[in-house]
Amino acid sequence: MAERLAAAAALRTSAPYHPSPSGRRAGPSNSAFFPSSSSPSPALRRVSLRAAPSQAKAAGRGRSLRCMAAASDAAQLKAAREDTRELLKTTHCHPILVRLGWHDSGTYDKNIEEWPQRGGANGSLRFDVELKHGANAGLINALKLIQPIKDKYPSITYADLFQLASATAIEEAGGPKLPMRYGRVDVTGPEQCPPEGKLPDAGPSAPADHLRVVFYRMGLDDKEIVALSGAHTLGRSRPERSGWGKPETRYTKNGPGAPGGQSWTAEWLKFDNSYFKEIKEKRDQDLLVLPTDAALFEDPAFKVYAEKYAEDQVAFFKDYAEAHAKLSSLGAKFDPAEGFSLDD
Repeated sequence: MAERLAAAAALRTSAPYHPSPSGRRAGPSNSAFFPSSSSPSPALRRVSLRAAPSQAKAAGRGRSLRCMAAASDAAQLKAAREDTRELLKTTHCHPILVRLGWHDSGTYDKNIEEWPQRGGANGSLRFDVELKHGANAGLINALKLIQPIKDKYPSITYADLFQLASATAIEEAGGPKLPMRYGRVDVTGPEQCPPEGKLPDAGPSAPADHLRVVFYRMGLDDKEIVALSGAHTLGRSRPERSGWGKPETRYTKNGPGAPGGQSWTAEWLKFDNSYFKEIKEKRDQDLLVLPTDAALFEDPAFKVYAEKYAEDQVAFFKDYAEAHAKLSSLGAKFDPAEGFSLDD
């Protein structure tokens, strides 16, 4: 399947994603970031977005002038954050929005200096050719969820919106406040998408070694690998997409959102340190443990951090916030170069 998808992607010239009622089913996932996530519920079609700020009325006319100062308009990003919060309340889509941001940034290669060849947080995941990568199975649903927000606020970039949505989902699920910066520049065409195979595999033969190969390539270390793995406290894996997990468990059979799948934690829409506690104990057969999860307590260097986070949620939140913010900026080109915060 991966070979067929890669061949098709190489032959196809793609356009930016625009949601349509027909939608396309993505291929199977192999991502250890979030192997799968919930499909959007029917409620997403009823989401009521806030009124756009007054600046948006002149978005089309003033876009080129604003881009000279910043890639994204700060006022529109703040408004988009509020709309994202409302979207999360009505659709419970926290896991898939986290996954969207991670998969856009997680293609970064620190050994490549040129942008956008180095991959990373550049909005390339909006293009069909990258959406069809096996690791991105189901992420077309995330695009359907946030495209109305992008349409409403044209003076923000996809790269910023993906990371804004991901960070907002973590915070709204009870996670730490993330020290995010914005101003990411978008790639302009599908020819700038990274090649397939940049994201982690959930079931490699040597899980710890595989995680290090992938995350070290991004410039992340062992502590950051373990801290980021803790985001699996959110979400579910669906076997029809990833090949991992049960069709449903007592924790997922009634949703919220589309029912089914297998979660890592019992409260899979709550961000806390439950993931580390459950992986350590392995007491509940209804909770998922992937090979890359088990490796966190089997590998001696990983285990130091996994044990710490299982005992100390404050320490986990601190390290997670730093690692997530770092991941969200990997490979990005910022305008202005230093980026900007929405909370200054």
